[in-house]
Amino acid sequence: MEQGKNEIAILGAGCFWCIETIFQQLNGVESVQSGYTGGHIKNPAYKEVCNGTTGHAEVAKIVFNPKIISFSEILEVFWKVHDPTTLNRQGGDVGTQYRSAIFYTSETQKELAEKYKSELDQVGAYANPIVTEITAFDIFYPAEDYHNDYFNLHGDEQYCRLVIQPKVEKFKKVFNDKLK
Repeated sequence: MEQGKNEIAILGAGCFWCIETIFQQLNGVESVQSGYTGGHIKNPAYKEVCNGTTGHAEVAKIVFNPKIISFSEILEVFWKVHDPTTLNRQGGDVGTQYRSAIFYTSETQKELAEKYKSELDQVGAYANPIVTEITAFDIFYPAEDYHNDYFNLHGDEQYCRLVIQPKVEKFKKVFNDKLK
């Protein structure tokens, strides 16, 4: 799936506020939007997704320029900014909506995601096996407006300070050369 010269990555790595905040800072990323995908309910609302019965994951829709940042580099960041070995959980966020997932938009993305996952498992990059779901992308439902750009607008709130801020600080140290 392409938008002009840009490409789209759809990634789930726990709370979409966390992943949105991180990918917004990457050079070559044009936009990031929080939303939902992977479920069976049309036009889900946040409260429905949170109850865990819609099948949807909280995801970030990442529009990026592949001439500046490749999908492989997007995946490199993805694997390092969350724990892909915990099933339906990231930290204190528990439920299928917080699953680790790559919703590929092309066969190339599928192949790269599967290859990367296999290589990480083979070299023992994590103490436990990777449980990241790799599934064909179907439809993206944008999250309610108040979810977008959440950390930048609400950085003083407790969840942002205790959960998102430490991830952002770690990310900036590891990926300093890829920041805007």
